[in-house]
Amino acid sequence: MTVSPAGFTPPPYPFDRLVGLSERAGRLEGGMVDLSVGTPCDPPPGPVVAALAASGAERGYPASIGSAELRRAASGWMARRFGVEVDPGAVAACVGTKEFVASAAWYLRLRTPERDTVLAPAVAYPSYAMGAQLAGCRTVGVPETLGGGLDLDSIGEADAARALVLWVNSPGNPTGTLTDLDRAGAWGRARGVPVLSDECYAEFTWDGPPSSILQAGPEGVLAVHSLSKRSNLAGVRAGFYAGDPELVSYLSEIRKHAGLMVPGPVQAAAAVALDDDDHVVAQRARYRARLDLLAGALEEAGLLVVPRPAGGFYLWVPVPDWARTRGEEEGRGGDWVLAEALADAAGMLVSPGEFFGPDGTGHVRIAVVQPDDRIDLVVGRLRAGGIPGGGGRSPGGR
Repeated sequence: MTVSPAGFTPPPYPFDRLVGLSERAGRLEGGMVDLSVGTPCDPPPGPVVAALAASGAERGYPASIGSAELRRAASGWMARRFGVEVDPGAVAACVGTKEFVASAAWYLRLRTPERDTVLAPAVAYPSYAMGAQLAGCRTVGVPETLGGGLDLDSIGEADAARALVLWVNSPGNPTGTLTDLDRAGAWGRARGVPVLSDECYAEFTWDGPPSSILQAGPEGVLAVHSLSKRSNLAGVRAGFYAGDPELVSYLSEIRKHAGLMVPGPVQAAAAVALDDDDHVVAQRARYRARLDLLAGALEEAGLLVVPRPAGGFYLWVPVPDWARTRGEEEGRGGDWVLAEALADAAGMLVSPGEFFGPDGTGHVRIAVVQPDDRIDLVVGRLRAGGIPGGGGRSPGGR
């Protein structure tokens, strides 16, 4: 844990470190195109927005666990999307899933204080590690296998014995890979370790159908879902968790005492969004088209291989040799060198891979979340000039 003589000192928020890159990217005509954070840009469905204004739920305190209508809608969506039957009583609301991710270890450690280890992907969304730190726990990173997905066999028995929780994230942020969730749940059940599955990108699974850890049963596991990505509702902070009835009951009771409540109008809107699948079909098509367009343009501009993700709306781009070499010469990561080159060449603000853990320094993450006209602007810049230092344009394209 980071401490000072006065106590805990929060580390710098990663994305606050992008000011210099933002200034570089903004020098081009047309300005910066922010591809650093997975912030949805497309409009949510009209009926969802209307429900925010017309629910009448703003007058009283909302149910911390979530309204009956919200939990019913979440249960119905999981049945349609994953083929799992979850009783609405085993569903509870959360104030956006980042809040849940950052607080879950703390609450679980109150129940099991003798365990002090949070297992999480080694290259990951930083809130898993921050949640461990806030709980006074150690984080042990679980690497990916060569084929993608967590290498559960790499977890030592000593760490497993101390584990408070195992976080899995599929499709993964930032890598876009898929984890065998059935196997992860079985691993946790065999060792008495709760497995929490962050499934906020499940609707954007490109390789095969989406999956949930609940498909192998709820015992010892929770699935965590957000409407931020699925329905372009990041600004209203709506999510839910579902699964093991005992875990849901325990966490929802603690959260009730902490005053954690999704606002009533937001709960009403979330129920409407979960009942509608058509807008998600349209959103999937938008993200898939943007991913393919930008990946192709980056390859044409000199990044010879830009892997398409198995899921999610991020490009996890390997740092090329020239950027790695320059970084070594300058005493910094090649991910920052590549991020600067993309800012200079195309006005792109992207995230250096180190934001997602030390093992991420060999990549940059590009969030393909801007409107089509802004993506087209980036593509045009790349096609016009290539990437400085990257060997220019690749004549044959992909």
